[in-house]
Amino acid sequence: MVVVGVARAPFQDLYHGVLRLSWSHALLGIAGIYLFVNALFGLAYWLIGGVAGASGGYLDAFFFSVETMGTIGYGEMHPASVAAHSIVVLESVTGLTITALATGLVFAKFSLPVARIVFSKQAVIAPMNGVPTLMVRVGNARKSIIAEATVRVAMVRTEITDEGSTFYRLIDLKLARERSPALARSWTVLHPIDENSPLYKANPSTLSKDEVEIIVSVVGTDDTSLQPVHARHRYLDKDVLWGARHVDVLSTRDDGVLVLDVSKFHDTTPTDPTPDFPYPTVESQS
Repeated sequence: MVVVGVARAPFQDLYHGVLRLSWSHALLGIAGIYLFVNALFGLAYWLIGGVAGASGGYLDAFFFSVETMGTIGYGEMHPASVAAHSIVVLESVTGLTITALATGLVFAKFSLPVARIVFSKQAVIAPMNGVPTLMVRVGNARKSIIAEATVRVAMVRTEITDEGSTFYRLIDLKLARERSPALARSWTVLHPIDENSPLYKANPSTLSKDEVEIIVSVVGTDDTSLQPVHARHRYLDKDVLWGARHVDVLSTRDDGVLVLDVSKFHDTTPTDPTPDFPYPTVESQS
């Protein structure tokens, strides 16, 4: 989606913008700002002079700025004039501010709760106890538990009103179960497609025609950090596989131990159609 017409305010959302950056970009940004500020103060020292022990070149002035802002103080170079001392004072205040801001941003980014909730690559539609059912598999990629997890599934479709306007309707899909006391490795979310479902009598052609999207969101509390976590995934009409179900990831060994095979998390297997639900075969969709 491309958003136009929004007034630009880059500094108002700077904090949130930094938190959304990847670690590599954030650290490169902090290092770049640090070097840029030192380059400016190095230029000031070079133009004004007054640094004893310096050769008079810009490189020595830059190194002196880094030593000053980093409070290193090797002693070989030191300010020897009122102008140089004044710049040192200004740089000390600037360095203190940059250090405080960088420390706060790094700590906030480090402590930011990030969920590792995994969604199946495809949503599937197949009979469940004789009822056509939309199924999505979600799981927690961490060893911790997401307590009191709540899942919501919504469908977005394009409609044309009687006045001829395009309207994007958001419809909540009723789930067989929308809460779980603990979300661990796997949870299959079920939406029965009955007479009350907006997907009733739908097929791949109608989903494509209506530009249907399925949005799945999960919220809960990480039992290790005790912080709220959330995740969201979107399925386009081409991501909905008709006439298939997810492969079972749970099995029992001969010694009675329950085994969870997460390598099959995204795998699907075809199902046979029923007279009441003549969906297209998996082969016809590929």
